[in-house]
Amino acid sequence: MKETVVKEPKGTAQKPAGHEVVLPQLGFVGMLRWAWRQLTSMRTALFLLLLLAVAAVPGSLFPQRPSAPSQVTQYLKDNPVSGPIMDWFKLFDVYSSPWFAAIYLLLFTSLIGCVLPRAKIHWHAMRSAPPRTPKRLSRLAEYGTVTIPAGSGIDAETAVHEAAAVLKSRRYRVDVRDLDTDRPSVGAEIGFLKEVGNLIFHTAMIGVLAAVAVSGLFGYSGQRVLVEGETFVNTLSSYDTFTPGANFGDDKLSPYSVQLDKLVVKYDRSTQAHYGQPLDFNATLTVKDDPGAEAQTKTLKVNDPVSIGGTNVYLVGNGYAPVVTVKDGKGNIAFQGPVITIPTDGAYTSLMVIKVPDAKPNQLGFVGFFLPTALYNDKGVAFGSDPDPFNPVLNLNAYTGDLGLDSGVPRNVYTLDTSKLKEINSRTLASGGIVLAPGKSYTLPGNNGSISFDGIKRFAALDIRHDPGQGYVLVFALLALAGLMGSLFLNRRRVWIRTGNHPDGRTMVEFGLLARGEDHRLAGEYQAIKKALHAKWLVPMDDAEQNGGQAQSTTDNSEHGVSAAAKDQ
Repeated sequence: MKETVVKEPKGTAQKPAGHEVVLPQLGFVGMLRWAWRQLTSMRTALFLLLLLAVAAVPGSLFPQRPSAPSQVTQYLKDNPVSGPIMDWFKLFDVYSSPWFAAIYLLLFTSLIGCVLPRAKIHWHAMRSAPPRTPKRLSRLAEYGTVTIPAGSGIDAETAVHEAAAVLKSRRYRVDVRDLDTDRPSVGAEIGFLKEVGNLIFHTAMIGVLAAVAVSGLFGYSGQRVLVEGETFVNTLSSYDTFTPGANFGDDKLSPYSVQLDKLVVKYDRSTQAHYGQPLDFNATLTVKDDPGAEAQTKTLKVNDPVSIGGTNVYLVGNGYAPVVTVKDGKGNIAFQGPVITIPTDGAYTSLMVIKVPDAKPNQLGFVGFFLPTALYNDKGVAFGSDPDPFNPVLNLNAYTGDLGLDSGVPRNVYTLDTSKLKEINSRTLASGGIVLAPGKSYTLPGNNGSISFDGIKRFAALDIRHDPGQGYVLVFALLALAGLMGSLFLNRRRVWIRTGNHPDGRTMVEFGLLARGEDHRLAGEYQAIKKALHAKWLVPMDDAEQNGGQAQSTTDNSEHGVSAAAKDQ
């Protein structure tokens, strides 16, 4: 077996035999410092921000237990193998999972660790003097000279002070130096607000994260469908669905009440192209801040919520709620009241389900649809033609049997499982379907009772939200926008001006500009400063200078600047 000989590259210093490089050990404290530097780097902050966005994706792909517990239960039932594994990884509780909270807190810490050191460095930079004047200003990005004629009474020291005044008038921070030499100069800086804007942006992002966290901890949201004439009391049992924050308690619900007096929908009746389309939704509410408070009337509109008890009440949906009365086979009223329907089109063709578990001797169920304005085709099939109730009609199929409401399993109130029920009314049976106009009733076959259509009401779907961090999110978002605008459109610039006395009595002035980063407006600033200096000392500018030409300023003027004056001396 041959041995492999590794040759040292040419030019590499030979190590003494037996000599090994010993790296210093970091130790526990050194390791912590290294980890802190990695965590508080901008690269890590950007990575954590991207990771947070990716981690939030499962929250929109899979049902979440706080908002849809029944869907989670059904998902686990339909996926007996993968469901428990996903549940173990908290994919059904993404926003309250330990791994999501860890990413959130790491991002929060990383942003704070990025901002604080940068703020400290920038604070010292704002309080320190501008950098020293370069020896060769002609090498800067923008360079120019001004020659003050002899006999003007302006020497080098006077010129440098007047130049500093010109820069101050342009909001530069100036520092006059080298007054004890024959070539005094002034250094100036502007644009510190650029970094301030950058710091404000990152600080505002921290504020947004903190405000969102406050909302997630102490906020809550809920939904309630309210029919005209009904009252909602802000208690946990009054909500149809409720999503609490992580730190929510029942004692945080304000004891206010909301009654829906009237819901008016205005439709377009003036244009043929948009005839029947909704124009406005107005819900008249009677609200009380607490049971003993005076009632107030308020108007609720789309995108115009009503604020009460620290919550905002939004109008997110509406529809019809036909009022029906169902009597069982013994003649007793088993159900009476409005039935909430589900609109399916612009004509408000609405699906409806009526469940009557108290009917005797047999439970009753009805499935069908409500038409605000019914028309019939040549086959006698009804269809909706207008959202206003000009010709309202109920079309129902009736069923008897066990509705399955006594099993303890949650059921959807808007659907009816008819697989184990007996159909007693439909278009396919000799008894036919049930067709009712307002004020009409129908007797069910087989002594199962009757159903009557008593009237029409409207309902409003309300979304109720308590978001304590909402105002802070707006404030921090506006601050972030302002900081971002400042960091993008402000520029950090430095200007140096050096003066000197020529042997023939003239005062020679040279100046240069330098931008920290890319600045396409630096040439315009050069022209503005040059015009200001000429105007200060009443020195005329030639035609090329007045037209902004400076192509030869670096090459030609460098031979006649202060450096040339120094050589003559």
